[in-house]
Amino acid sequence: MTTTLAFIGGLGWPEILVIGLVVLLVFGPRRLPEIAEAFGASIKKFRRATQDVKDEVKREIDSAPKSDRKDPPSD
Repeated sequence: MTTTLAFIGGLGWPEILVIGLVVLLVFGPRRLPEIAEAFGASIKKFRRATQDVKDEVKREIDSAPKSDRKDPPSD
């Protein structure tokens, strides 16, 4: 299974393993849990903010009067 990221492309297990080893060598085993926790918290905040934006847009679309909405042209 390949994880696809827009700015990196396809990442397979060998690439992820190499990245993990480099991070382990650079930061060491003592700081690794701290870094993982901070990364996880950042991802959680990003997902929450993204969901808030989606909810706000949906709420605005649903609350707009029907006369303001433009229907797509029919063929």
